[in-house]
Amino acid sequence: MVEKLRIYNSLSKKKETFEPLEPPFVGMYVCGPTVYSDVHLGNIRTFMSFDVVYRYLTYLGYKVRYVRNITDVGHLENDADEGEDKISKKARLEHLEPMEIVQKYTNGFHELTQIFNMKPPSIEPSATGHIVEQIEMTQTLLDKGLAYEVNGSVYFDVAKYDKNHHYGKLSGRKIEEMMESGRALASQDEKRNTIDFALWKKASPEHIMRWSSPWGKGFPGWHLECSVMGTKYLGQTFDIHGGGLDLQFPHHECEIAQSVGTYGKDPVRYWMHTNMLTVNGQKMSKSLGNSFLPHELFTGNHPLLDEPYSPMTTKFFMLQSHYSSTLDFSNDALKAARKGYKKMINGLRLVKQMQYVDDGAPQDERTIQQVTNIIEACHSAMNDDFNTALAIGQLFNLLKKINSLHTGQLAFGALGAEVFEEIKTTYIDFVENILALKEEAPSDYKGLVEAMVEIYKEAKFKKDFDRVDKIRAGLKANGIIVKDMKTGIEWAYEE
Repeated sequence: MVEKLRIYNSLSKKKETFEPLEPPFVGMYVCGPTVYSDVHLGNIRTFMSFDVVYRYLTYLGYKVRYVRNITDVGHLENDADEGEDKISKKARLEHLEPMEIVQKYTNGFHELTQIFNMKPPSIEPSATGHIVEQIEMTQTLLDKGLAYEVNGSVYFDVAKYDKNHHYGKLSGRKIEEMMESGRALASQDEKRNTIDFALWKKASPEHIMRWSSPWGKGFPGWHLECSVMGTKYLGQTFDIHGGGLDLQFPHHECEIAQSVGTYGKDPVRYWMHTNMLTVNGQKMSKSLGNSFLPHELFTGNHPLLDEPYSPMTTKFFMLQSHYSSTLDFSNDALKAARKGYKKMINGLRLVKQMQYVDDGAPQDERTIQQVTNIIEACHSAMNDDFNTALAIGQLFNLLKKINSLHTGQLAFGALGAEVFEEIKTTYIDFVENILALKEEAPSDYKGLVEAMVEIYKEAKFKKDFDRVDKIRAGLKANGIIVKDMKTGIEWAYEE
């Protein structure tokens, strides 16, 4: 019997049996990209992990509303309450409108999700599309005495909130220690306490992105958008909120405070966080020069990479680790992942073509039990906090049975038609629909065509016309025609 789904909850710091508020409906919110630069691999790991969560919950029969936002305003330098908006800064440097920057990097993000074979979310709201709602939440917090206005900016009063609630319960931080560590900067800040955070910021004259509000021209604070959009589309309390571990504090901690302050209840039942990436044991960062973007990985154009690695190799590599564990990039690990991916995808191609053959062999109860155990273990792995690493290991065990059937070492009759279909369905579902791995065509398509044309030339020289006709027909079936020219043999795309 496969156990129920269990999720590690960052709030309770333990695994809990998943019980959605209104089964079979599940509300899931994931912090999306900030669209002022290319999406880095840490972000990709987060979105890939929650794509698997989305797919597996759907596989289990849940009706999932998956909301993933686009942050297109309010993200200040160093993720603080001061400095220039990053999108405005990028727009100024590139001599573009801020919304051109937003569109450019949003398009790039969507292209990456397609390359990595991720499903689009149910709803993808943007911060700029919800300014009215952010102003309304800010006003509510002011009315409740949990926020204050200074010179056209509005700040959340963390100390006042903490008198009746617990600010820091998600990240495990203590407000006394946070207050003490910030005292040295207090004289330079218009906030009552340095740990207070912006709900609305007054726009300086040179600030491009600005909106009218009861407090003057300004723009919303970074943390506010997720509270607004999460509750708008999923309710005042919803099931799952995800993001990278780096967002746990202050972003998610502030989200909790804003939502509890507004509605008087916790906004989320299960908080999930993906862990960071390292390179050869060191934290991945631009300052260390060991950070690379997805396109650098695909082309191999980076000093730390020996060669290119395809999107599906990269995806397989990431899925070989549990989402909450640190993931270390190295050339050796990526090369091993490529072998594993190709082995798994060859199994997918093979099992899709296989049909049950009644070969008359008697059923083998021991083998049937082995297969049943492997299939249950695949589900158990995913039910144990979406453990893709364990699931992949069990899929390789299942692949051994598939290969044995293919080579004739295992008779179809030993399994029976029903068990064979379970093998086939489980392998396809897990590889293709849950892990979302897909077959990658060879990148050098023209090289393959050139090789076939060379074989064509050789067959024609030997006057092996049956072979010539077969090669010509095979190429034509794939949209390629061979031309016998006076100057030699050429190929072209069929018009």
